[in-house]
Amino acid sequence: MPTLQEALCLLQEGIEPKELDKRSKQFGFPVGCITLTDEVGIDVAAHIAEHLGQVFSDRMHGGDFKLLQEMVERGYLGRKSKKGFFKYAGKREVNEGALEIIKKYSKAPVTGLTDHEVAMRLVSRMANEALLCLEEGILRNPVDGDIGAVFGLGFPPPHGGPFRMVDTYGADNLVKLMEKFQSQIGEHQFQPCQLLLDHAKDPSKRFHPK
Repeated sequence: MPTLQEALCLLQEGIEPKELDKRSKQFGFPVGCITLTDEVGIDVAAHIAEHLGQVFSDRMHGGDFKLLQEMVERGYLGRKSKKGFFKYAGKREVNEGALEIIKKYSKAPVTGLTDHEVAMRLVSRMANEALLCLEEGILRNPVDGDIGAVFGLGFPPPHGGPFRMVDTYGADNLVKLMEKFQSQIGEHQFQPCQLLLDHAKDPSKRFHPK
């Protein structure tokens, strides 16, 4: 859900749905982030977003979930209703009605980010949330977290899962990047969890053996 929220934020900043799908797939996501939302069902995503927004109000920052709710009100439920962010009757094209709704929630784009950094906005939030799940005892170990994220959540397989990615990318590098995002985008949505901060301080800490 934090990744979906960041995807919504990027849409609000003016990135087109097809372009966001393209960038996320280039980074390794098996399905574009926006297409995935259509496949899951925008009504399902909106319902879960509303619930998690209440339960984790301190963490669910970034994109405006009201955007999803308004799409549901218009009958844009995704592939099952033939219209979501894309249209599914005939040639697959962007749904103009969805673009109208996105435009209502538009906000100033964040400038100066590379394509890689834009993709990392999506991935860093998922990775941080995974580490937080381990920190809180929701996950038993990093292996479970990586397997669940890749096979269950669509985490980019080339990066091996959130814990493997943190080991490879470097916890200190990820924290520095998230701190950059905090200063440019939003303090709360990119707040590194304590476990990530601990690994960043001690380079010898790893989630998987070398």
